[in-house]
Amino acid sequence: MTKLNKDPSLTHEQKLDRLGEVAVRVGLGLQPGQELVMTASLDALPLVRRITEHAYKAGASLVTTLFSDEEATLMRYRHAPDGSFDVASGWLYDGMASAFRNGAARLAIAGENPSLLAGQDPDKVSRANRARSKAYMPALELIAGFDINWTIASFASPAWAKAVFPNETEEVAVAKLWDAIFAASRVDLVDPVAAWGEHNKALHARTKLLNDKRYSALRFVGPGTDLTVGLADDHEWEGGASTAKNGIVCNPNIPSEEVFTTPHKNRVSGHVTSTKPLSYQGTLIEDISVRFEEGRIVDATARKGSDVLSKVLDTDEGARRLGEVALVPDSSPISASGLLFYNTLFDENAACHIALGQAYAKCIRGGDTMSQEDLAARGANKSLIHIDWMIGSRHIDIDGIGQDGAVEPIMRQGEWA
Repeated sequence: MTKLNKDPSLTHEQKLDRLGEVAVRVGLGLQPGQELVMTASLDALPLVRRITEHAYKAGASLVTTLFSDEEATLMRYRHAPDGSFDVASGWLYDGMASAFRNGAARLAIAGENPSLLAGQDPDKVSRANRARSKAYMPALELIAGFDINWTIASFASPAWAKAVFPNETEEVAVAKLWDAIFAASRVDLVDPVAAWGEHNKALHARTKLLNDKRYSALRFVGPGTDLTVGLADDHEWEGGASTAKNGIVCNPNIPSEEVFTTPHKNRVSGHVTSTKPLSYQGTLIEDISVRFEEGRIVDATARKGSDVLSKVLDTDEGARRLGEVALVPDSSPISASGLLFYNTLFDENAACHIALGQAYAKCIRGGDTMSQEDLAARGANKSLIHIDWMIGSRHIDIDGIGQDGAVEPIMRQGEWA
């Protein structure tokens, strides 16, 4: 049995423990003496405990977990005064930003109910998200700028599991979702850490190829889509393990199948239709269709969640422009599972995608040391939000447009050409 084969002898508890180990060793690359700030829902407590144990085994000086509760969130929407939705805990996010400036790592555990706020007032949802985004910005800038090592992992909550497997009992749905998470995170293999090492090598080889090409733009063509995405000046493709400014190598997403870079905020044109629903802050937005002119979304519709989409686009000037474009083959393990996860962390790794809002400085050559003005001059977008949504499928072709205007295939029918 090789290190990259599945280990059928593993119990659920052993796989959960391995997920905690992968989150710490592969996701964060946590260093001795480093603090860890973790966020999670109460449902995720079993995984939180595994991560905490492995963090301390890795030499963490302190692990601090900030818990959320979905029932408490709903109580706010049911009973809080109207003015409450324009307020966020700035003191909390200031504290997180202070921790990051002092060297702490960041880990988020995802697994929320994708439809938690579906029945709530879209205006209140939008206002609450905007207030949180503004308060979170000091911390988000340090994360998006890769000042620190950070990662996201997932927990199979009952509500999320029932959304993915609606025809199963809760117990069966949770078990099936855990199996999918373990497989996507490579923790069901004989040696998960070695498996991630091999996977990172493959992603790095792909980013090298794209960086050597130096395309000026990408063109996506398929049903409901004819979109040209100009790439930022001095853009850099990234994927898999990445070195943060603090010198620590981390995998920002567990799982991760994408290679990504920064579009030019003013050089996107054409129309595009989403290929998977977007789960955003407890609301499902389905069948998104938008049209870009000179980098800006000028028309936008959605079959479901259109009110929320409209308010997202009005968050700030940068919310209607792109901050990321990512390529994922349709044959990725997550896509091959045939599951719709209703969770961006997973669904974005099943399909090519774009992101509205904030760009990653790391995806600009030398961007780690540039000012906001220098980044903007190269085309990097700035916004309070960063929201990925999926536009790829086996029906999408992608071309690279060279600096000289020459066109060559990058993907055909969702696969590398």
